[in-house]
Amino acid sequence: MTDTHSNDAATTAPGTGAPGSKEGTLAAVKGGAASAVSTVKDGAANAADAVKDSAAAVARRTADTIEDSPLAVLAGGLAIGVLAGALLPRTDRETKVLGPVGRRVKEGAALAARAARDAGAAELANHGISRDAARDQVKKLFEQAVNAAKSAGNAAAQAGRDGARQGFKDQG
Repeated sequence: MTDTHSNDAATTAPGTGAPGSKEGTLAAVKGGAASAVSTVKDGAANAADAVKDSAAAVARRTADTIEDSPLAVLAGGLAIGVLAGALLPRTDRETKVLGPVGRRVKEGAALAARAARDAGAAELANHGISRDAARDQVKKLFEQAVNAAKSAGNAAAQAGRDGARQGFKDQG
């Protein structure tokens, strides 16, 4: 009597055992691991490409900004430098060596600021612009804006009433 059932392990290729067998489970795990490794490699390559593209775009925008407005970039750089300098603590040696220079610079800056303020105020006064005149202009502008808003509100209310009347006439 011959056995009609064949041995699965004997008839399957090595390393591709039948489902449910040790060899089949091992092959499935190997296949899943290979697939996962491939997916991770693809994802890493895509991420690297995206980072390269983003870096190139940032470099282009930075170059364009520098070309378009170099003074703004210079002012920004100076502002960052001043901020960094202000945030870093002073050493005793810096205070000893630069203290007198710092006081003179501060005094000079205060004098320059006062002179600029005074010159600006004089120039505005020459053109008839004073604090009182500016206040009056702002008050007048505010009153005009309030009046415009009132007129717009009244017109909208009237249009709503007219529309409602027309609606009632159309239904009646």
